[in-house]
Amino acid sequence: MIKLRVTDVKQYVYCPRIIYFTYVCPVEKRVTRKMAYGKEEHLELDRLEKRRNFKRFGLDHGKRVFHQYLRSERLGLEGRLDMHVIANGEYFPVEFKHTVKGPSLNHKYQLVSYAMLLEDFYNKPVRYGFLYLIPEKKPYPIEINTNARIFVKECLDKIRDIIVGEKMPRPNRFKGCCKDCEYRNFCGDVN
Repeated sequence: MIKLRVTDVKQYVYCPRIIYFTYVCPVEKRVTRKMAYGKEEHLELDRLEKRRNFKRFGLDHGKRVFHQYLRSERLGLEGRLDMHVIANGEYFPVEFKHTVKGPSLNHKYQLVSYAMLLEDFYNKPVRYGFLYLIPEKKPYPIEINTNARIFVKECLDKIRDIIVGEKMPRPNRFKGCCKDCEYRNFCGDVN
């Protein structure tokens, strides 16, 4: 089984072509201003988050675990989670995102992927996670349900199909995604 990263799920949902340009026809990607800024924001948020309470997450108390490396042989998936909270015998993945557009689908399924990895790591179900939007300083609770888990597994299968088949997928139907894409210059059929 081809081992994949959680970020592959996020990228696949954003645009399947990113998988093609990452694995099949690797190209030097352009680091966007947004990507560089997001990395800086993550470092500052890590520092601040250690001092904050858990009320924003709807919890009285808990333990934070930062940058836990997780992998699942069953899923053929690995990744490093920004943070997870352990409280009352439950596990809550938290992904920090620098976006002003609200939680997006690719971020949601990245979080679901991490929840599935946490389930395998702790051998306990994960019911909720949080997308923490840095500009708003606000966590958005995301339910981790059966349909979301099924969708992630289907994405993993489709990603592996792209890699094995070595065929470029169709472009994203939402052309707004192309505007900030680091691979935009390599797609000959989008403006």
